Amino acid sequence: MIRVTSQWLHRAANFNLSGVGLPFTASIAAKTTLLLRRSTSHVLMKHTAEFHTPQPAINPPSEDPLDPHTYTSGRWLRHDKLERDARYIKFDFDELRKRVVELCHGASSITSYEKNEGGFNRVFIFTCDNGKRVIARLPTRVAGPCGVLRLTLIFVPVQSSTTVPIPTILDWSDDSLNAIGSEYIIMEHAVGVQLHQKWPTMSGVQKIACIEAISRNIQQIAAIKFPVYGSLYFSDVPIDSASKVPLAQGFCIGAHCGTKYWACNIGEVRYYISIKPNRGPWFDLAAYCDGLIDTGLSRLPFADKCLAGSQQFSESVATHIHLLNFGRDVLHKLSEDPRIRETAAPTLCHADLHKRNIFVSDDDPTIITDLIDWQSSSIEPAFEYVDETPDFAALSPNLSLEDEHPDICAELCRRAFDACLQGLVPRLSAARALDDNLLRPFRYCHRTWRDGAVAFRQELIEISSRWKELGLSNSCPYPLPTSNDLVVHQTEFEDFVEARKLKQRLTCLLDTTPDGWVPTQLWEATKSAHKEAFDEIVKAVRDADEESMSEEKLRKIWPFDIE
Repeated sequence: MIRVTSQWLHRAANFNLSGVGLPFTASIAAKTTLLLRRSTSHVLMKHTAEFHTPQPAINPPSEDPLDPHTYTSGRWLRHDKLERDARYIKFDFDELRKRVVELCHGASSITSYEKNEGGFNRVFIFTCDNGKRVIARLPTRVAGPCGVLRLTLIFVPVQSSTTVPIPTILDWSDDSLNAIGSEYIIMEHAVGVQLHQKWPTMSGVQKIACIEAISRNIQQIAAIKFPVYGSLYFSDVPIDSASKVPLAQGFCIGAHCGTKYWACNIGEVRYYISIKPNRGPWFDLAAYCDGLIDTGLSRLPFADKCLAGSQQFSESVATHIHLLNFGRDVLHKLSEDPRIRETAAPTLCHADLHKRNIFVSDDDPTIITDLIDWQSSSIEPAFEYVDETPDFAALSPNLSLEDEHPDICAELCRRAFDACLQGLVPRLSAARALDDNLLRPFRYCHRTWRDGAVAFRQELIEISSRWKELGLSNSCPYPLPTSNDLVVHQTEFEDFVEARKLKQRLTCLLDTTPDGWVPTQLWEATKSAHKEAFDEIVKAVRDADEESMSEEKLRKIWPFDIE
């Protein structure tokens, strides 16, 4: 099935997206969405009262929610077993607890612990008999390479070059052959309380002051200078010296550890048939762009190995190669534009700066006490950090007409954040001000095999048709399709948009994340509601008896697994 991120869903909802040619017409998809709305409403009414907005997390079923090895926070409507198996961690929990006690001076035992699970890590919060709390974080297989090492090394320049508050690391190991049997990092518990807990009771003045404090921390981090793009390593890391750029104090920049450059996503394979792995480090923006395109090519299988019906999209491997080759030329041309170059300096920044990752003083929530969850951060072009607005500066899409004051406050927070970045971090402010059409090709070019070639084709058509309007020099390397080809493409694009709307509606009604994650306590109810919804739609399709839609075609576009 198609794996679609929240950004794609958002863009599809606004008809600002590229699509894949799916085997059904837009009109049928619209009817299916309407049927979905009708059929799921009564199924979900009995469950709605107990539903809540889930936080992404993952695991296999277990009788013990504190089982340290298995994932117990939720289940998936898609690839459930694969998702849970990928998050099983085999290690010696007793050895981990022993190490925590050794590091917690004055403690002789652990009195209690909590287990929290995120998309990439399992986190244990230990309370010792001396009252101190200590965090232990273990990466799962989906965290990508060097998960612990990457997080540890990011802390080094932040602690040595800034006053940004981050938790103190007590111990770590990137060798799974250690006594604990897994990579791990042990650190002090973050000081203060999560901003999301304080935010609802904060005044407008406090919120703006807090945003200024956050922005000043961003300013310090973004001011750290790096010569190339990639990830941080110790200088003695056992990799080819040609793949290392030395830094001071025994560190270097090497291959990018981001998950998009590695085969760690569930159900995803890398083939490297026509291209070698290109994970950096990259010395300039053109080389960085090559890394994105080569990552897209690495997902393409042998043309003669594609099994019939194994891919949801109608495009051939050759079509993907054709578009990605044009994409390389377009990205190189965009990289020459002064506006892009001014916002492309190698930059380290927090990649997930939301209220749950920001700790503040309980007495004065305008004081930042800790920033956590740095794992997704690497050295990127500055414009890579402006794809998403932090939730403390975002307008809520769900405000009702009665919510006038929250709406005004949210708008003031958005303006405050924009003003702070403009004054404190002009590079990020300039990137946020760029026309999104200039940046979208960078974001989506490496995902054509997962999202569909038509998706990236739409991006190329949009930027080619607006090339002069966007102030770009010369002509676009991607030639616009013929009028006949454009008609075919537009039909496929409309199909894609409607398919995304169908998925968005189903995700909303079932109250899941886009990848189908559901909290464990709601699993049975959600699974039942999902089955009933699908059965209702199948019955409606059979009754309609239209050639453009069949049960087989419906199963191909359905976003979750059908038992």
